[in-house]
Amino acid sequence: MTRDMRQLDYAELRTIMGEQPYPLLFATVSGAHLYGFPSRDSDVDLRGVHVLPAADVVGLRTGPETLDRTWFENEAEVDLVTHDLAKFARLMLRRNGYVLEQALSPLVVLTTPEHAQLVELAAGCITKWHAHHYRGFAKTQWEFFLKKGELKPLLYTFRVLLTGINLMRTGVVQADLRELSGGPSYLPDLMSAKAEAEHAPLDGPSHDRLAADIARLQTELDVAEAASKLPDRPSAEPALHDLLVRTRLSR
Repeated sequence: MTRDMRQLDYAELRTIMGEQPYPLLFATVSGAHLYGFPSRDSDVDLRGVHVLPAADVVGLRTGPETLDRTWFENEAEVDLVTHDLAKFARLMLRRNGYVLEQALSPLVVLTTPEHAQLVELAAGCITKWHAHHYRGFAKTQWEFFLKKGELKPLLYTFRVLLTGINLMRTGVVQADLRELSGGPSYLPDLMSAKAEAEHAPLDGPSHDRLAADIARLQTELDVAEAASKLPDRPSAEPALHDLLVRTRLSR
């Protein structure tokens, strides 16, 4: 029987991550667990940052900017993707909401003082242009839903739109769909259905109603972006540069 992966053993995950070839700055849980609708058979998506030693970035032969490792633990697939700190910092400065969600995830498996500094600097990376990230992500997930008819991409569509709207209005990155307001009344029922199976099909609102609700949220995101008081450009680049240099030279 497949293990129920709605509850995670962080100590077990930390033990496995100790086998990584480079020291980790942090590792957090992303995916459906972070978004508030994990299934019994959900994969475990771990995301984080590793730090290449200086010798691996100054010579002709450089170390890997991205590491991707997948394994099975108690019948569940675990996927660990980490970026070198330099790449992660560049992504933070490029209106990439996905990496901000990883750094700010409350589901922390491994942390360090440098991770705490990244969390502090994240606010200086948030701009009104992050609306483009969430708008594009929603479009992709909605197209997946139309092709597959599964709850997972549908819930992702609602989640990213509501996250983007909330971010434009408050400047706060909130990835948990359960904590986001403004969604249609049937969302809790869809989340409960998805909790029973990762690839559960839609059994609920009509496509016309879904399309209307998605269109409404897309418009709300446009309006929230236009009215947002967030800056046009990130301000954290100097501090991220200093953090990168200090961290790299200390390893």
